[in-house]
Amino acid sequence: MPRWEQGAEDRLREAALALFLEHGYENVTVAQITERAGLTRRTFSRYFADKRDVLFAGSDQLPAALADAVLKADPGLTPFEALLDAIEQVGDMVAARVAPHAAQRQAIIDSSTELQERGRTKFAAVADALDAALRQRGAAPSTAGLLANVGVAIFRTAFGRWVAEPDAAAYSNRVREAADELAQALDRR
Repeated sequence: MPRWEQGAEDRLREAALALFLEHGYENVTVAQITERAGLTRRTFSRYFADKRDVLFAGSDQLPAALADAVLKADPGLTPFEALLDAIEQVGDMVAARVAPHAAQRQAIIDSSTELQERGRTKFAAVADALDAALRQRGAAPSTAGLLANVGVAIFRTAFGRWVAEPDAAAYSNRVREAADELAQALDRR
């Protein structure tokens, strides 16, 4: 790879985030991103399918990673415990990967209906994968579906709290905090 392409993916991501924050997601083109990064459209296409992919790159691996973690969880755990364990493990890895730009990324997603829809689609795939993994662990279909959706809610809640205050607690702590809050709310019924 030529010397000028070293760190190209990071340069493209940095340029895109800066432009999205300056001009709004909808007002930025791939050409502007590549120009800001000092790279070509061809280089952009090596790393990202489109400008949305800059914000969601790697998210296609999340459903499989979570499902795999559920399946590998200690067989003695209840389905819900296995789910929480998987969310903690995978979530900590995701948090470590996105940490430098998590708040900026989330602000951009929150400002765009298109990106919010992409996020919902991503989490629907996560719920489907969790549902299948929980069934493989022996959970009844109705229980697996319910727990999968609860798991997505916990994942998203914990992630939102972690993004708001990344130095206050580890992502896995935010997962337990959200799960405990849910348990307390259910106890009050």
